[in-house]
Amino acid sequence: MPKIIILPHPELCPEGAELEADTGTSIIEAAFKAGIEIEHACEMACACTTCHVVVREGFDSLEESDELEDDLLDKAWGLEPESRLSCQALVGEEDLVVEIPKYTINQVSERH
Repeated sequence: MPKIIILPHPELCPEGAELEADTGTSIIEAAFKAGIEIEHACEMACACTTCHVVVREGFDSLEESDELEDDLLDKAWGLEPESRLSCQALVGEEDLVVEIPKYTINQVSERH
């Protein structure tokens, strides 16, 4: 079973985390299952960029992003070549190392 290593994030996961994920599960679903609440303003419908992550290792094991995801990613804060929307990136056969950016373009967060 592939592992996802979440790098430390000051608010969501200060210590970082290592979790197991079934192949075909989205990164965000695996994170939620482990109690890491990545922001997702559109309820994981691929309609915003708040669940943007950077896949530091294992990026090539993910299926390619589609045109809609690419168009949305163009608007993401801190876009990098290995950026993906965590609601669209499905875990493959390889382990992943994922960084959750410190900021999103979301003006208002539902978290208080």
